[in-house]
Amino acid sequence: MSKILLESPVFSFEAAMQAASFGVDRLELCSNFPEGGETPSAGMLKILKSELDLPIFAMIRPRGGDFAYSQKELMVMKRDIEILGELGADGFVFGVLDYQGSVNGCL
Repeated sequence: MSKILLESPVFSFEAAMQAASFGVDRLELCSNFPEGGETPSAGMLKILKSELDLPIFAMIRPRGGDFAYSQKELMVMKRDIEILGELGADGFVFGVLDYQGSVNGCL
């Protein structure tokens, strides 16, 4: 039987520490809960990586709302992936649609 991986979305330092204490396998680090999650700060990722021995996946989302992004927003997302990757993110969570609602593979 294969093990089920338990990932917890977290929006604060305290939530991340609590999720870790409950035994989650991985964290999905986000910011701005009311908007459904956005890219977290580099500082938050860096501190959590120094405090926890868990994989941390960072949400990459420059704003709330739909998932159809402009070329400039896509550039921001790419740069966020580079920066957060350099700071130790173990993976990334994102979705990109075109303006017709289909998956956009340009990222």
